[in-house]
Amino acid sequence: MDKTEEIFQKHLLDLANAAFRRGIPVFSDFMNLNELNIFHKTVRKLSHVQWGVFGGYETAERQIAAFIPDALYYEEKTDSWQNGGISYPISCLKISPLNRKFADALNHRDYLGAVLNLGIERLKLGDILVEEDGAYLFCTEKMAGFISSELTRIRHTSVICREVFQESFTFQPKTEILRGTVASVRLDSVLALAFRASRSSLVGLIEGGKVFVNGKMVVSNGYNLKENDIISARGMGKFRYLGMTAQTKKGRCYVEIEKYV
Repeated sequence: MDKTEEIFQKHLLDLANAAFRRGIPVFSDFMNLNELNIFHKTVRKLSHVQWGVFGGYETAERQIAAFIPDALYYEEKTDSWQNGGISYPISCLKISPLNRKFADALNHRDYLGAVLNLGIERLKLGDILVEEDGAYLFCTEKMAGFISSELTRIRHTSVICREVFQESFTFQPKTEILRGTVASVRLDSVLALAFRASRSSLVGLIEGGKVFVNGKMVVSNGYNLKENDIISARGMGKFRYLGMTAQTKKGRCYVEIEKYV
């Protein structure tokens, strides 16, 4: 790890120790994929606290870490976003145009740029899920009120923000099912199928630490995937490996993947 990553790991250990020492749940900010990878390496060293990660929905890329003291009786907050019996300090805002007829066609970069222009740090923001009629923005609880009151315009579009609670949150990501044959269920082979590229062209991507499986960095081309693994490749996209459906007489594998588009 470089110096910045070592500092982040120390920060995680400090959070865990604070939870143990004070006897209360302690949470991180939203972590990106690289930070999540550092987190998963770090928690192997922890035996004095329980932990969990959550970003608001099942396949969230940016997630918050929770450190819970073993001896703590933890009562869930009924109005919080929950996962694995832990209540996370997460809020979700639905950003919608005031008048759809005159709204711009906004993309992820538009929404993110508008929120960052309010002076908010990226680590206070989770995923942004873009739909035809607006977007869902995950953020820390403390930021929700400020964003709701201050975010009134994105590009030329006037917008309104309203809080969405977990029980009423519904989001269906756009996906496509891809089927094909690969030599094996190695990471490089399945990546090549998902992104329609040659295996050799993906070697640098994997060995360069830009591919993550279930939030953990994988730098081995020969890593064998398991059913329902979520694979994220920086700059290329994300997909779920659904599994092998059959095998050819020559030993090649028929596989299915669900690609997020």
